Amino acid sequence: MSHMAISRGMRRLLGVLEAQEERYRAEMETALADLKTLERALDAAWDRAREGRRLVWASAISNELTERLTGLEEARGGARQAESLRPRIADAEAKARTRRQEFLSKRTERRQAELVMERAEAMGAMMAGRRGQRALDDWYLGKLRQSENMDREK
Repeated sequence: MSHMAISRGMRRLLGVLEAQEERYRAEMETALADLKTLERALDAAWDRAREGRRLVWASAISNELTERLTGLEEARGGARQAESLRPRIADAEAKARTRRQEFLSKRTERRQAELVMERAEAMGAMMAGRRGQRALDDWYLGKLRQSENMDREK
């Protein structure tokens, strides 16, 4: 198999690996975005619970029953919402970790393929240089022999 065929095949492989790496990157970014959305929802749930507790505290001062009931419901609702988000966040964290690991693995694979290709190209260039030098040496030896033959014939 010639150097050019290996290089073409390696370039094709590298293109495939780059496309796969980009797909894994996109999947990782999507998983991270999903996680951030859930984390923002958790923050909002805790804010809701805090606001409910604030209303309960304010109702103790104003002695407003509706404010107290609203505050209790907001505090409970926020806490329930936060609790329901915890397993979803744990799943999203695991998915993001998995996607990140897949991406890093594919990036490593692509970099290794690039290194192999660079080494193959360097080896090809070195071999071409040697062939060129050998051709120059042969040409020079040929000229030298020609000159020696001409000197002998004189």
